[in-house]
Amino acid sequence: MDMTVERLIRIFAGFFVLASLALGVFVNPHFLWFTAFVGLNLFQSGFTRLCPLDTILRKLGVRSAGTACASQ
Repeated sequence: MDMTVERLIRIFAGFFVLASLALGVFVNPHFLWFTAFVGLNLFQSGFTRLCPLDTILRKLGVRSAGTACASQ
């Protein structure tokens, strides 16, 4: 199983959505704002192709498969 930038972005996004939902339900409803932030970031990256995690992972040397959220 080869970890690429695109795969790691999906894993991070899914983790943050689930973690913020759990925190919002079990700790404080204000954590749901974090869920909204993650969703908004995913939404904007679909249009602008600007993905902060993509930049970070590439600087760390993770290779790209050349698909979703890839910068040009």
